[in-house]
Amino acid sequence: MKNQQGVVMVFALLVLMSLTILGVASVSSGMLQTKMAASLERKSFAFDAAEAALAGVVYESEDESLLANPLKTDPLSEARQLDALDLANDELSCFDNDRADRFITNDGLTRGKMHTTTGNFRTNPATTSWSKSVFVREEACRGSSNVIGGSNISCHVFMVRGCGKTAGSNYAVANTMSAAVFAPSSK
Repeated sequence: MKNQQGVVMVFALLVLMSLTILGVASVSSGMLQTKMAASLERKSFAFDAAEAALAGVVYESEDESLLANPLKTDPLSEARQLDALDLANDELSCFDNDRADRFITNDGLTRGKMHTTTGNFRTNPATTSWSKSVFVREEACRGSSNVIGGSNISCHVFMVRGCGKTAGSNYAVANTMSAAVFAPSSK
């Protein structure tokens, strides 16, 4: 009988140890899932900021009061004045210093204003939003009528990279669009 009492105690300790291991594994898994969800949420905020940066370039490039002011330049006109991007040898990065920059802050977009002041796009979590615009090339406009094809009008092709970054993150989320604009030919 005494031998049987010792077996029950060993069996109870084994059950208790396995329950403890299951509990620790569950807590660890829950903490990992919480971290993954928070990371996904931060990436989502950064992506929204990158999308807003792209929309901001379109907004500013279509702003008639900005385009009519000779003292101000929209981001595409500013990019046209800088060096062209050689797609075979260069890449467009969120961290290039020699591109046309625009920033989207939580103040929003204002007509007639060049959005060149940095600030937070969101405050909780702190998220920054900016864009880089670059001129790529000048080419004949495709799909246009013969009247445009034979005139001194060409298409100026641009790339715009929208960037977003949340505080505490080591990377920026980026989204890119290309735009072709009718403009006088430089040839």
